[in-house]
Amino acid sequence: MRTSEESREGALSAKYYGASYEALESQDPEVAAMLISELERERNGLQLIASENFTSPAVLAALGSTLSNKYAEGYPGKRYYGGCEEVDKVEELAIARAKELFGADHANLQPHSGASANIAVYQAFTKPGDTVLAMSLPHGGHLTHGSKVNFSGKWFNVESYGVRQDTELIDYDELRDLAVKHKPKMICSGATAYPSLIDFKRVREICDEVGAIMWVDAAHFIGLVAGKAIPSPVPYADVVSFTTHKVLRGPRGGMILAKAEHGAAIDKAVFPGMQGGPIMSAVAAKAVALKECLQPSYQRYAKDVISNAQALAAGLVDEGMRAVSGGTQTHLALIDVQALGVTGKESDERCGSAGITLNKNSIPFDPQPPSITSGIRVGSPSVTTQGMGVGEMRTIASLIARAIKEPTAAAKISGEVKELCRRFPVYPEN
Repeated sequence: MRTSEESREGALSAKYYGASYEALESQDPEVAAMLISELERERNGLQLIASENFTSPAVLAALGSTLSNKYAEGYPGKRYYGGCEEVDKVEELAIARAKELFGADHANLQPHSGASANIAVYQAFTKPGDTVLAMSLPHGGHLTHGSKVNFSGKWFNVESYGVRQDTELIDYDELRDLAVKHKPKMICSGATAYPSLIDFKRVREICDEVGAIMWVDAAHFIGLVAGKAIPSPVPYADVVSFTTHKVLRGPRGGMILAKAEHGAAIDKAVFPGMQGGPIMSAVAAKAVALKECLQPSYQRYAKDVISNAQALAAGLVDEGMRAVSGGTQTHLALIDVQALGVTGKESDERCGSAGITLNKNSIPFDPQPPSITSGIRVGSPSVTTQGMGVGEMRTIASLIARAIKEPTAAAKISGEVKELCRRFPVYPEN
């Protein structure tokens, strides 16, 4: 017989992991226990990974729904399997919401991930061997922007631009000079560790000057765009790719927006060019998240994400660290920890031991290799979803500094972290 505690835990699990949790618990208690452990990890620690967030229970419900059973190769009204009447309605609704939210001509919600979406962009506009101009990975770019260990660096001639050493901001003069010199087929803007805004108008002018496709990989900041907290790349770009998690607070997955004239090329690149059947439960979860983003409460959330990131960065500066580019205008801050006499890797590990999850990260012109780094990256999406504000960010900055400077105090700091998290619970029980 289940104890009252076990019954309560099972009820909570069903609430946040779907109604079929009890069946999972019965058939595979090992995996069921791992799901509960992850829920407790999220509840008892500070989640400061800039690319993570907490989806709503409604998003989780759609993601774990019966739509997972349906194969739906193709697009609404043009499927290669029967029985797609209901999933067609789901995808059409998701597309309409994406176009409304972002003011886009065309939307494709089928990519399984941000990297998958980027593969489709390459396929739609380039062929192997073409020249592409994108941001350097050590300066904040992404693997799919030309890293030599990634398909993008293996299949394409990727020229990289970076940031100025004095300001740590994108060097648009260098970007233009490289564009004029190399005449790229496509220019990519967007990054994974760049805390400042991008001048999309300037990039558009450079693209027009050299006849390049303007591609914005907005994976990190698209949620801030959705919340009308920062300028949108959609009016300027030929194509915008992004993930649907991070600040957007949807399920893990990808999406592509494009101008009308590129819609057919994007759809063909996604299917059959890049992947087969879409994960329809994920498409449904994206639709739910998009509806959430259309609410005024989400706009307030997006603005709070930025305020919190700025307060966290300022707090870390007060603790003796340095904020790359002087601070942040987005949801993340890149922090140089060299002044504390530690590496990014050491900082990451010490914070992890104290219940603070963040990541080591290279800084521009980093003297350390990527496996060590001189910096850390912190983000505010998750803690903002929990309801924390500027005051809590100052507390978190102090906790991070203590965890780095006093590794022997990890247990004590972890207790303080848990107490803070209890005040702002993840997936509250009531």
